Amino acid sequence: MARTRATDFEDKRRGILEHAAAVFAEQGMEKASMAQIAAHGQVSKALLYHYYPSKDALIFAIITTHLEELDAAIAAAEEPALPPQARLRRLVGAVLENYRGADNEHKVQLNATSALSDEEKAAILAIEKRIVKRFAVVLREINPELDNPERPLLTPVTMSLFGMMNWVYMWFREGGRITRDDYADVATTLILEGIKAVH
Repeated sequence: MARTRATDFEDKRRGILEHAAAVFAEQGMEKASMAQIAAHGQVSKALLYHYYPSKDALIFAIITTHLEELDAAIAAAEEPALPPQARLRRLVGAVLENYRGADNEHKVQLNATSALSDEEKAAILAIEKRIVKRFAVVLREINPELDNPERPLLTPVTMSLFGMMNWVYMWFREGGRITRDDYADVATTLILEGIKAVH
């Protein structure tokens, strides 16, 4: 008879991932150990290994969980009936809001992918491409010239926007005079005004 899953399985799994992300972000991927992660999460090593058999498995789970939640938040924010400019602002806001409280997971995503297998990297890349495409579609509607085959600028412009969003954790502080909504307005305006001059 198959073993039934504990009712708090998902809560425990999520807690382990959060504690692991904190340890990885502080210690680095190579220095962090399973023992440190277990201690940080106040769980036994046996329980930790029950959920995740290795550091690589933890890293992969942290990144995929983070990206899947980000993709879901962006999809939920998408409103096709709105003008593309307003849609872009909603998508930017969804990303920045999803990053709230996720600095550790974000650092793992940016710094730890190289430790994974080619198959795991491909799985992560597939999610990232799905996320990027959601933005590229809207940016193309705003300025179709960006997708000119002779001068393909859609990807550079899209990735420039992600550059603005992905490095927010380096300087943004909650409770400061600039809110996440403020910065969402700034990033959206920079892109909207900037692509008017891109040919």
